[in-house]
Amino acid sequence: MDKIIINTPDAPAPIGPYNQAIMTGDTLYLSGQVCINPATGELDNKDVQAETHRSMQNLKAVLQAAGMSFKNVVKTTIFITDMKKFGEINEVYGKYFEGDYPARETVQVAALPKFVNVEISMIAVK
Repeated sequence: MDKIIINTPDAPAPIGPYNQAIMTGDTLYLSGQVCINPATGELDNKDVQAETHRSMQNLKAVLQAAGMSFKNVVKTTIFITDMKKFGEINEVYGKYFEGDYPARETVQVAALPKFVNVEISMIAVK
């Protein structure tokens, strides 16, 4: 099995021992992204909607580095710290797919890296 590592400066550098994404065959596995602004290294965490936008923008950058877009995404996982914010997150998230939605699960967790409120990971296929 060939693995191609995908990393781009247009998304935040990993904060641990992992890569932004791994391509194997036609499938791209994207690591979870939080609301770190890659230009500043700071959190875009004014509110949960801003966090979701930044997470999606980071994922978009990784997809583009692999020659893909949100149209290639077949599966996402959203981790959130407060299920009461689900509606706000969902409103932002949905705008990125233009009606072509992937399979998904949303899971409430106790905490996330850097104590943010949202982390999103994806699987995409060419």
